[in-house]
Amino acid sequence: MPLQTSPDSPAPLRDVVNGVRGWVERLGRVWIEAQVVELKAYRAMTFLTLRDPLADVSVTATVDNVVLNRNGPVQPASQVVAELRPYLHTRAADLRFECSDLRPSGEGRLLARLEQLRQRLQAEGLFGVDRKRALPFLPRAIGLITAAGSAAERDVVENSRRRWPSAVFVTRNVPVQGSGAAAEVIAAVQHLDRRAEVEVIIIARGGGSLEDLLPFSDEGLLRAVAAARTPVVSAIGHETDTPLLDHAADLRASTPTDAARQVLPDAREEAARLEQVRARLHRAIDTMISTERRHLDQLRSRPALADPLYGFELRHDQVAALRQRARRAIDQRLRHDATELEHQLARVRAMSPKATLERGYAIIADARGATVSSVGQATVGEELSVRLRDGELAVQVRGSEERR
Repeated sequence: MPLQTSPDSPAPLRDVVNGVRGWVERLGRVWIEAQVVELKAYRAMTFLTLRDPLADVSVTATVDNVVLNRNGPVQPASQVVAELRPYLHTRAADLRFECSDLRPSGEGRLLARLEQLRQRLQAEGLFGVDRKRALPFLPRAIGLITAAGSAAERDVVENSRRRWPSAVFVTRNVPVQGSGAAAEVIAAVQHLDRRAEVEVIIIARGGGSLEDLLPFSDEGLLRAVAAARTPVVSAIGHETDTPLLDHAADLRASTPTDAARQVLPDAREEAARLEQVRARLHRAIDTMISTERRHLDQLRSRPALADPLYGFELRHDQVAALRQRARRAIDQRLRHDATELEHQLARVRAMSPKATLERGYAIIADARGATVSSVGQATVGEELSVRLRDGELAVQVRGSEERR
């Protein structure tokens, strides 16, 4: 029943707010379809801003984080269906919504499924950085998988040949949209991977809707690319398009044109770089030659090389000085030895028998030549020889007298 009020009989504000709350709560839980505009996450709860896709109407709802992630992560701009319970916060008379269930719908449901696949394959390590293979600097041949006569094919080939005119392509034209596209792309990858001359594979197509690009998020294709021995470049759509092939490939190119820049060097840039290296090499050689020339000039300026006889003259003076020192040493040694010899001779002469004889003494010897130094050694009648300073005498013993 509506409230009966007048200026003379106004209703309390609390009754009005409680009445509005009752009208709102009678609505109960309702399912709505909306687009997620913004998410503000807190510890256990997230505030969602939901907007009607066809009208300028938006509300803010609170949702438990468990409910939010129950059916896969929700991203801004995704379409969802949500179960909301409206209620009125009585203190501020603020209309609020509580979300008890949240599910992706339409494109949002598709994105959630792709996200679940991405998380599963990532957990397997299929997207690991350690699995990525480096691209060759200049591949002998480039495998190209794309639609026949497509703008993507034209962009890759033309931009590649602008960068490197002699680039060689082995092209496999396949459908890039529809239910059978993924199988065709898988077969093309496996075929090119077996070609020995193909050193890199580019998978390219232009932009499109999420549904159009679904073949490039096919699990079979992702596993085939990860198993290939040849490095694979993903060049699908535009910068904002991110099929799961971007994660499985060894390199992601933002566009087909960018794939040409990533795979091939620019011939003009390489020529300019080569000229820079050549110029640096020439400067290094010139510097080395100048350094060695200065070193040689320094060597040539030294006295030993400026005057070849300088060393001989220097050694001649040294030899002359050594000769003089040797002569002085020899003379000194000879004088010392001569003095020593004179002393020894004087000692020998002083002790010799001749010196004794010259002092008036005589040496007496018997017939056998033995020296007679005692009276007792001679007998009467024995002939003896007496050696004097200037000769010998033959004598005969007539008698003897021994002194005691």
